[in-house]
Amino acid sequence: MTLPVIGAALMVPELATWRDWLFEKNRDLEIQSFADPTLLASGDWQPLVDEAKRQLDGFAGRYGIHGPFWGLSFANPDPEIRAIVARRMAQGLDICEALGGSHMVIHSPFSTWDHHNLSTYPGGLARVTEWVHESLGAAVTRAENAGITLVLENIEDIDPEARKALVHSFGSEALKLSVDTGHAHYAHGSTGAQPVDYFVRSAGDLLGHVHLQDADGYADRHWSIGEGMIRWHEVFRAIAATGANPRLILELRNRADIPRSMAWLETRGLGQ
Repeated sequence: MTLPVIGAALMVPELATWRDWLFEKNRDLEIQSFADPTLLASGDWQPLVDEAKRQLDGFAGRYGIHGPFWGLSFANPDPEIRAIVARRMAQGLDICEALGGSHMVIHSPFSTWDHHNLSTYPGGLARVTEWVHESLGAAVTRAENAGITLVLENIEDIDPEARKALVHSFGSEALKLSVDTGHAHYAHGSTGAQPVDYFVRSAGDLLGHVHLQDADGYADRHWSIGEGMIRWHEVFRAIAATGANPRLILELRNRADIPRSMAWLETRGLGQ
């Protein structure tokens, strides 16, 4: 059996350090420099794109970006703020297209409060869905035309089926699901969500992207794989069972832990 090839989330200045490792197996790559709100507000992102393209010259792996997310909820009830969110999504796609990327990570709008309270308000979920379509609809259409996949990452999500239903509501191949293992484990440990592998199985063939990080179930740790409490054998069995081909991205707080995480996974026959 061929083990899945695993890549990483990096900033543009880190690409040179990890270039040989990325090129070795054309690993999946996610560039996270472009989520910086200050950079987005200034609009001065082209030099970073140029440097990334220089570092990635000849690279044959899948790569993309983490899109804008700080303070940007797709489900904001204020129409003027939703317009700002839509503009930031357009800006993220500007960057992704300029880079030649194939995916952009975006954040789920569902909060812990939503899980416990939306159903108490008549039409609450329908309103949230309408607001998300208004904020994200133009970006989904543009992504379709540009050959970019938007992947919706779980953040505070307790019920993975709600996010899946939201993705289905768009009816677009350009919008898929992302599972962040650390976020799912935080939700499992602190807010009563299902275990990480359930999030993966729920995504099924909509799984387009996975952030791999370890955690303790209390906070969003971004620890090296094997340092926390996630049951990794079952997570990788669940990924295989989806039949999908998701981007597999180590998203570690300390990039120096990439070799240690890879050694842990390789020793256990989970990835390469």
